[in-house]
Amino acid sequence: MNSIIHLNNIQKSYFMGSQAIPVLKGIDLDIFKNEYVALMGPSGSGKSTLMNILGCLDSPTSGSYILNGKDVSKMADNDLAEVRNKDIGFVFQQFNLLPRLSAAENVALPLVYAGIGKKERIERAMEVLGKVGLADRSHHKPNEMSGGQIQRVAIARALINNPAIILADEPTGNLDSKKSVEEMNIFGKIQEGGNTVVLVTHEEDIAAYAKRVVRLKDGVIESDTIKIPTMFAETMPV
Repeated sequence: MNSIIHLNNIQKSYFMGSQAIPVLKGIDLDIFKNEYVALMGPSGSGKSTLMNILGCLDSPTSGSYILNGKDVSKMADNDLAEVRNKDIGFVFQQFNLLPRLSAAENVALPLVYAGIGKKERIERAMEVLGKVGLADRSHHKPNEMSGGQIQRVAIARALINNPAIILADEPTGNLDSKKSVEEMNIFGKIQEGGNTVVLVTHEEDIAAYAKRVVRLKDGVIESDTIKIPTMFAETMPV
């Protein structure tokens, strides 16, 4: 089976003057189509840096990253921007919706950058809003919706281009426990519908929704566990 994400010896260092500060120290990871993976790790483990590389928001210092058959590890910024828009759907903790736009307009925004006409943009936005149960709120602006509804708009926006990967960064961080359960159930339905979901979280109860948990510590993968079935687990060698 071909992986949709293939990381080979990914290393990332940041520089303070001439001093290199290593953050990722050789990450090897394969994620396959339609997997539901949680990335976990304490502060300083490197999970946020890894998320930025997975999302093509940053490039590794060395190593290779093959995303959906394309080597993105050495792409120029313009090419990376195109990959982000086509292949990756982002769901951020802070939602990042534009306050003056309606739900449908926010959801359709990635299609503007893709050059899709307005009529098709709105039709596709309404379709994905329906999938997250918000078709009736399509004309409302963010300040007219609850936190959970805003999060679902952000999820719908991530789905609009039918990306290869949904990348969610602490997606329930601003929600109460009831709303968190509702949102995680939506991610489960997205994965069941054929999308690959990669969830970055520090919360064990949120990671429990995933089918596989990859734990980072000090810039390396500490463990990689596939849950089969829910009450049992198989730990993969790393």
